[in-house]
Amino acid sequence: MSVENTAFSASGEEVITRTIDVEVDDTADQLRSSAEFDAFYEIERTAREIEEGDFKRVALQFPDELLHDSVQIFRRLKRMIRPDKELYVLADTSYGSCCVDEVAAQHVDANALVHYGHACMSQTYRLPVIYVFGKKPIDVEDCVSRLVESFSSSESELKSSRSEQIVFRHDVAYTYQAGSIVDRLQVALANFERQLIYTTIPNKLLPPDPEESSRNSSEEGAQDCTIFYVGDESLGFTNLLITHASCNIYQYSPSLKTCHLESGRTNRLLMRRYATMQKGRDADVFGILVGTLGVASYLPLIKHIRTLLAASHKKSYTISVGKLNPAKLANFMEIECFVLVACPENSLIDAKDFYRPIITPYELEVGLQAEQNWTGKYILDFEKLLAEYDHGDRSKVVSSADNDDGDKDEDSPIFSLITGKYRHAKRFGYTAEESNTRSSSSPESALVQRSQDNALSLLRNSAAGQFLQSRTYQGLDPRLGQDAPSALEQGRSGIARGYEESADDSKS
Repeated sequence: MSVENTAFSASGEEVITRTIDVEVDDTADQLRSSAEFDAFYEIERTAREIEEGDFKRVALQFPDELLHDSVQIFRRLKRMIRPDKELYVLADTSYGSCCVDEVAAQHVDANALVHYGHACMSQTYRLPVIYVFGKKPIDVEDCVSRLVESFSSSESELKSSRSEQIVFRHDVAYTYQAGSIVDRLQVALANFERQLIYTTIPNKLLPPDPEESSRNSSEEGAQDCTIFYVGDESLGFTNLLITHASCNIYQYSPSLKTCHLESGRTNRLLMRRYATMQKGRDADVFGILVGTLGVASYLPLIKHIRTLLAASHKKSYTISVGKLNPAKLANFMEIECFVLVACPENSLIDAKDFYRPIITPYELEVGLQAEQNWTGKYILDFEKLLAEYDHGDRSKVVSSADNDDGDKDEDSPIFSLITGKYRHAKRFGYTAEESNTRSSSSPESALVQRSQDNALSLLRNSAAGQFLQSRTYQGLDPRLGQDAPSALEQGRSGIARGYEESADDSKS
């Protein structure tokens, strides 16, 4: 075989030997003794939780940056629990590593899961979860002094809009020092006459009780406050800026030992999301991306999104592709916008490399309103989003769709803020009576020729069918009845690398 043909007959070895760049977390590698290693990963507490819960099969979920410590943790836990209990190491999570991978855990029939590393703390759906956050180094005294110094320096400028509450938030990796930081902050802020509020992050979560109401938005009232955040740049901090746009947020970076007022970035983030939302407003065919199978209420939210799109006469497809990348989503060319159902930390996707825009469920709700009235409020939590819909916002989108049908002409153009031009929206989801009253030449109706008996069939409400008809290339031409079948001949035998020629071929 010639060298030129090697590219078309690759052995597939490159897929196995390919290396992936991972930023390894070597914090535990700097520990000198095994006792420090056990304390860092809370081996004793994890074993105690497994024994007290009487979990027979436990899955250990590791992110890529902590996978190198999985073998040591597995062996140490195995020595501290009873022999009748089984442990399984999970890697390469189905979706984001911050979420509990209940799908992979169910493959081994696990009845509990231990999650290591950074976590988004989303409510689980099926399994009880034991969290081991790790312990990143932090200078408590420097953290408190810099937060108070930054706050006091800007206090005079914020007196006109000062709030009585200061909320303390932090990355989960600093949970082990949160109590010390809160105690010192309360002493340092005594002269400012402010109330310091802190909610302890739990290290264990249980599935919600189906008999209890899971829709509780009591924490939504903490919008007019000042927030102290401890942690480096992350998706969690970005979400905090967007969801608390009206708050003054001071960020302390433990790695850089710096503190800044970061609220000024909020406007730029919201403007970027508003532009993405306007792209979704111009779309008529949506793809609902399932970005999690472990967060509670993801199924009611998907049903809620389908209801909103159907009420607005939009076409929707539900797709589960695991971890997102541009190549996967490029296979769905007929979809004009994607709605991602994921945990709060994985909901905001920078879609610069993607062919179509990716929006959140809340952005979809705002975009589908007939008259947009967005005050900058932003919701990423499933429970809060469904609670908002149940408490009175239900009629905003549905009534707007009804008004469009009754008061406005369906064929009237819609102005797009993205292109600066008018466009005609496609409308899907009509009933049989509504379809009969519409013109047969409308975009929603198309005549398609069947290949079996050359009969004509009417194809309605098919976004994929309409997109296929608009394409220049629609597949190979079948040329039915144009080519006569040829006579059968004896061909070559063997494998492609070396065929065995017949006697007739050798003579010729």
